[in-house]
Amino acid sequence: MASDLEELRGIGKVTAARLQDAGITSAYHLAIMNPEELEEMAGIDPARASRIITEARRVLKMTTEPVNALEYEEIIKENPRLTTGVMAIDELLGGGLEPGAIYELAGEYGAGKTQLCHQLSVTVQTFDEQLRGKALYIDTEGTFSPQRIRAIAPRFGIEPEKALKNIYVARVETVVALEEAVREAAPRLLENDSIRLIIIDSVIALYRAQFKGLEWLARRQQRLNYVLDWLKRLGRAYSPLYLVITNQVLTEMTPTKPGAALRIPAGGNIIAHASTHRLLLRKAGEKHIIRVLDSPYLPYKAQAEFKVTSEGVEDA
Repeated sequence: MASDLEELRGIGKVTAARLQDAGITSAYHLAIMNPEELEEMAGIDPARASRIITEARRVLKMTTEPVNALEYEEIIKENPRLTTGVMAIDELLGGGLEPGAIYELAGEYGAGKTQLCHQLSVTVQTFDEQLRGKALYIDTEGTFSPQRIRAIAPRFGIEPEKALKNIYVARVETVVALEEAVREAAPRLLENDSIRLIIIDSVIALYRAQFKGLEWLARRQQRLNYVLDWLKRLGRAYSPLYLVITNQVLTEMTPTKPGAALRIPAGGNIIAHASTHRLLLRKAGEKHIIRVLDSPYLPYKAQAEFKVTSEGVEDA
């Protein structure tokens, strides 16, 4: 609240009120802003904005000292992994999803992306009491299904009504609404409720619809990069937080094999660089396959099989 902000050095009642009017109500939310955003949202001079952001980060101990790689390895090992509910996929990912990393699930319609997102919205509720959390499901294509949550929840020992209450759904239909959901609604929910998972399904759809033609490409990529950057900020500030985006695919002809085509994720280098782990999903008969497309440590082209049933996503 405004009173919390006033406890920070350099922020008085007037500045706190400005920040609160802009939707920034806590030191954590302030700490992940940048000066240009504060100037745009709250009319605060960039130099002063930089000072109060630095103060917020100092108070929250968000400016950490470098550690040696061995210590860093131990820190990573302690991070709790989020299970997908599918043993083969968890093994592929090294034990499940790691907090703070962006997992990109790319594939054609029917590949299983949204099904896996629904299941993750349930499995995030199966942690122990200390880590158990809720999900924020940002739906850009109208694909969220309460009926699927009702079908999946009992398999994990959760009452369907309880599972649904623990999932916040933001149905967004414009790029501006998506940006507001990530920049304003998400921090508010993260601070006022135990959100542990943010899903954007899908991340590219609105940008492809709104920014048509090559003349809009640069603008589209800038705006897309902005949302992905905000996801990364949230992952660093509100740990442990799990981040998942789904993506569409494009057909690309292969120059070395005339007539042959590859399915590649949409979004170009912006999504490629922002995503920590890129996973390509496809349907193969009665089964589905998830394959590593790019990752800092997962083996390239390593894959796992799964199936989609009435009770969710399961081992094949």
